[in-house]
Amino acid sequence: MTRGELVVFDTNVLLAATDRSRPAHERARRLFARCLRFGVHPASCGQIIREYLVVATRPVTADGLGLACEDAVTNVTKLGRLMVMLPESADVVLALREIVLSSRVSGKRIHDANIAAIMRTHSVRTLVTEYTDDFRPFPACRALTIGSLWDETKPDE
Repeated sequence: MTRGELVVFDTNVLLAATDRSRPAHERARRLFARCLRFGVHPASCGQIIREYLVVATRPVTADGLGLACEDAVTNVTKLGRLMVMLPESADVVLALREIVLSSRVSGKRIHDANIAAIMRTHSVRTLVTEYTDDFRPFPACRALTIGSLWDETKPDE
């Protein structure tokens, strides 16, 4: 990663950063700290924030965090201070149409295609996610796991 580069953090990274019970919690928090230390800018978009709020406010029994709306919105506000928000514009819609046709994805996979379209529109190449396979149909999108953005075996320089 280079100083000034934008990196999109997928919903699962934001969930891990705010939910202490998730196995990736500490790695997600370190990832934010490292990005800030090295001048890399975490980024998000409306879709990812909506997805975060859906899971954060869903009951624990339904695989959610079970947060009150106020707590979920507070988390989004705190995360928003650390992230660049990428707007969804008419250009994103055009890119989405092209990506859907070229990748032949359908159904729920359109959500992933939309993230790829946002990234393409804003010239962002890297996405951090725990589900890298979901982004294989989009070759312009370099999907990395939380731990692989930087080699965690090496100390910070």
